[in-house]
Amino acid sequence: MKKPLKGRGAVSNRAGRFEPETREDIDDGWDGDGDRDGGGLPPLRTEVTIETPRTIIARNTSPDIPFDRSLNPYKGCEHGCVYCFARPTHAYMGLSPGLDFESRLFAKPGAAALLERELSKPGYRPRTLHLGSNTDPYQPVEKTMRITRDVLKVLDAFNHPVAITTKSALVCRDLDILGPMAKRGLVSVAVSVTTLDRGLARKLEPRAPTPGRRLDTIRALSGAGVRVAVMAAPMIPVLNDAELETILEAARDSGAVAAGYILLRLPLEIKDLFAEWLDTHAPDAAAHVMSQMRDARSGVLYEQDFGTRMTGSGERAKLLSKRFDLACRKLGLKPVRGLSGGGADYQMDASQFCLPSRTLYPMAGDQLRLF
Repeated sequence: MKKPLKGRGAVSNRAGRFEPETREDIDDGWDGDGDRDGGGLPPLRTEVTIETPRTIIARNTSPDIPFDRSLNPYKGCEHGCVYCFARPTHAYMGLSPGLDFESRLFAKPGAAALLERELSKPGYRPRTLHLGSNTDPYQPVEKTMRITRDVLKVLDAFNHPVAITTKSALVCRDLDILGPMAKRGLVSVAVSVTTLDRGLARKLEPRAPTPGRRLDTIRALSGAGVRVAVMAAPMIPVLNDAELETILEAARDSGAVAAGYILLRLPLEIKDLFAEWLDTHAPDAAAHVMSQMRDARSGVLYEQDFGTRMTGSGERAKLLSKRFDLACRKLGLKPVRGLSGGGADYQMDASQFCLPSRTLYPMAGDQLRLF
């Protein structure tokens, strides 16, 4: 059994799928002199690398996702959620989807200026932009870098609709922007609540706010007039799926008006990372959890087909879906499907879109606006 690092979700830093070599840790009996918790090595620090992309809006045509454009201020996420479906993206940079994903981050401080330039193009047609489709836009590094806040300033100035998915209480810092946007029908927020068990949350999502703080976040957003959905995600058989109804009820009581859920996804490297996590944190339940995951996905650990990748298939998955629908009807929550708490009404009013009278983030080569 591997020893977890304090404050980190992944147990190891196993190589990504594109690497020519793989390494495996072996206990040689010198654990106390070599591991970070034993005092032999310094704590694993978070490193942030600055990225300078040429464009900032990402496009997608996935039929089970309610948005066609998104913006991610950061790559990697310090929250350290072991189940995060974005972990495999770090392999494209020659880094591990394990500990590297949560400790070697990439930030895009020029995001707001790039966004302003893209929104100002004559051919741009506005539709709801999603923040947080890959990694949390309000992860801890945002407190000092404030990239997400700058992006919101641009969207506010352009009257551009935005949907946000987060599990961080830091989103409340920006209520001075989100509140007025909400009055114009230009913003919605989905808050992820995985479990109400504080102990389990600390192991699954070591650097994310506690469940109680997330409910407080829903309450604060709702009190400011922001439409809030709760995302009970991911639902993990045996570990937290029994909490589905209580999560939805607690969120409803805090002010959420809509709800969604996603069955745990285990694509690519996440399968092995999650298995390691189970062996470390829940060894007695590990085999049962993986068995039930297969039952919820037609005998395999992951199905990548559109339509089933979010909710699974088979009798166990159908039962979870029925429970969700029944709970939403009972609680008066609008059920929504797919990522981000979206749904048929995901698209907000884009008719208010207009170019601001002044440039917020001028870039080299920009021309002055005449009107």
